[in-house]
Amino acid sequence: MSAIRLFTDLDGRIGLRQFWLGSIVLAFCLLAIQWGAPRLTDKHSAAMIVVFANTFALFPWSALAAKRATDRGGSSLFGILLVCTIVLPRELQPLLGYAWAPSLVAISTMAWLVALVDLGLMPGVEPDAALAEQEGAAKRAS
Repeated sequence: MSAIRLFTDLDGRIGLRQFWLGSIVLAFCLLAIQWGAPRLTDKHSAAMIVVFANTFALFPWSALAAKRATDRGGSSLFGILLVCTIVLPRELQPLLGYAWAPSLVAISTMAWLVALVDLGLMPGVEPDAALAEQEGAAKRAS
C-alpha cells in the first residue's frame, strides 16, 4: 500500500505492523514540526504552525484508525470516533473551564487506552484474509 493511500484512504484494512509504522511516522513528523517551528519563526507564528499541524494530523490518524478498526472486525467509524475522543477533549478544555478538566482528561485517557488495546495490540479478526497492501491498487467498482 502506498504511503498516500495509507494516510488518506478510509477504506481497506491494515495489520498491526502498518498501523504502528504509520503512527510512528506521524508522531515523528509532529515532533519535528514542534521542535523546528519555534527555531524558524517567531513565537506566535510557531504556535500557529503547531496548531495547524496538530489539526492536519487528525485526518491521517483517523485514516489509520479506520483501516485498523475494519481489520479488527468493527466499523471504520469506530476508529475515527476513537481518534476524535482522544484529541478533542484536550482542545475543549480552555473553552469549558477548570471544573471540566478532570472529566475531559478522564474521557481522553479512557479512549486512548481502548485505542491502544483494541487497535494497537489485538490481532485482526480474519488473519488469513488479504490485507489492503495485497489487493490491487485500484478500488473495486460498487
